[in-house]
Amino acid sequence: MSGNPVTWVIASLMVVAALAIAGFWLVWFGQDHRQEWLPPGYVDHEAPFVWADIPLALLLAVSAALLVLEQPLGERLALVAAGMLAFLGILDTAYFRRTGLFARERGGPGNLGLVTGVLALSAILLLRFL
Repeated sequence: MSGNPVTWVIASLMVVAALAIAGFWLVWFGQDHRQEWLPPGYVDHEAPFVWADIPLALLLAVSAALLVLEQPLGERLALVAAGMLAFLGILDTAYFRRTGLFARERGGPGNLGLVTGVLALSAILLLRFL
């Protein structure tokens, strides 16, 4: 078991992110998404991302556990998760910017928080394990 507090903080962030991903989709699928300001094709664009986020959340949780158990595979899996986070964060940033979803009246603060958190965790993992 790791005695390094930085490892515990990073592992905790990874678990929180995995839970946030699960929570996001539970809430998202429970909403109707009929707001007139949503871009055309919004649901068709967003819904498939659940299939990328499920393995990402699992990868974050497994990697976090392996990190605190001081298993070398934990670092390698953390880097895979970092790449997935970067890809999803960049893609969401481009989509939100292109469709005006960073505007305050279109959920902008929440969308900005989402991509900032995703990209920040990616950067943390990359800086720690590269």
